[in-house]
Amino acid sequence: MLVRVEKGSSVPISRQIADQIRAQCLSGRLTPGTQIPSVRQMARDLAVNQNTVLRVYERLTAENLLDVRHGEGTYVSLKIPIAQLNGQRNQFFDELTQLARQGRMLGIDDAGLHALLDDALKLSLEQDRSQEQDPSSESSDGESA
Repeated sequence: MLVRVEKGSSVPISRQIADQIRAQCLSGRLTPGTQIPSVRQMARDLAVNQNTVLRVYERLTAENLLDVRHGEGTYVSLKIPIAQLNGQRNQFFDELTQLARQGRMLGIDDAGLHALLDDALKLSLEQDRSQEQDPSSESSDGESA
């Protein structure tokens, strides 16, 4: 499971973790029934407090995205709420629309916006592939090396 934390971000760490796990559950990248790292392991991997990860897991369990099986571990729920995926897609579209408006305010035309999006997609794909090939490439502060 790929989760990255940006320590300098204005977005709280717990929200960063929750948003990434939620997105992976809803998109199918984490399939129902898949065991996810323990609170202790996730906290160690991301170099964050265990209570932060525990609160995230509790929140996602309340959202029916995770299922805690006492003594066994934490798993992606077998009953993912699909309506939530549609809500997240709508939110993504709204954010993308805002970015397009910001680009136009900066004087970037449609062709320029398309080129920037293509570059961002390529970079994202490269980062995901390199992370999947070398999951140990995260540094101790939780950011990619």
